[in-house]
Amino acid sequence: MSEQQLILLPLWYVVFLLSVTCHEAAHAFAAHRGGDDTAYLGGQVSLNPLPHIQRELWGTVLIPLLSYLYLGWMMGWASAPYDPYWEERHPRRAARMAAAGPLANLGLACVGFLALKAGLSTGVWERPDQIRFDLLVVTAGGDAAGWEALGRLCSVMLTLNVVLFLFNLLPIPPMDGASVLAGLSESARRLRERMRANAYSGWIGILIAWFLFGYLFSPIFSRVLRWLYA
Repeated sequence: MSEQQLILLPLWYVVFLLSVTCHEAAHAFAAHRGGDDTAYLGGQVSLNPLPHIQRELWGTVLIPLLSYLYLGWMMGWASAPYDPYWEERHPRRAARMAAAGPLANLGLACVGFLALKAGLSTGVWERPDQIRFDLLVVTAGGDAAGWEALGRLCSVMLTLNVVLFLFNLLPIPPMDGASVLAGLSESARRLRERMRANAYSGWIGILIAWFLFGYLFSPIFSRVLRWLYA
């Protein structure tokens, strides 16, 4: 790991933790509003990351830090419990619960985008010579550490939350998109249940989703960058 990556590690982790916390808190809040208090009683209708960390220590602490150290990118997960019998009785409410997490990431991506766009429009930031996922802007006209750090933070917030939004909405179990479809279609629900019965289907689904994501992300993120720098 380079010295620059080590300096940026706390920034990456703060954005990652905020992103997964908002994602799972949105799931938990939507379930609570729909009549399932399982996650609410577990303290997960909250932007406090501690209940989410306590539930998924590997996914919220160890794997993100290891993936950043070895790959330069944070990967991980969190989870919010729900009542499967509630989901069975109220499939459309469960679909809204499933959609709430990715929509929270879309909201955070929009916040990052608007902040970057405002800084570019006012001349605080400018487009860098070399674009990276964590470097979408640089300080215009000189080195200002505070603006540089804020630009990095907004860059990571935009990029990471576009990734989380798109990846989680893929309609492949165990992604949220599959649960959204299952709540809207009986046939999709039966297919998802058959896949859940296979102990390895979750890992297979993640591998398939990751393969397809490569084709989905590049054109969409390129369009986001065109909007940003327009």
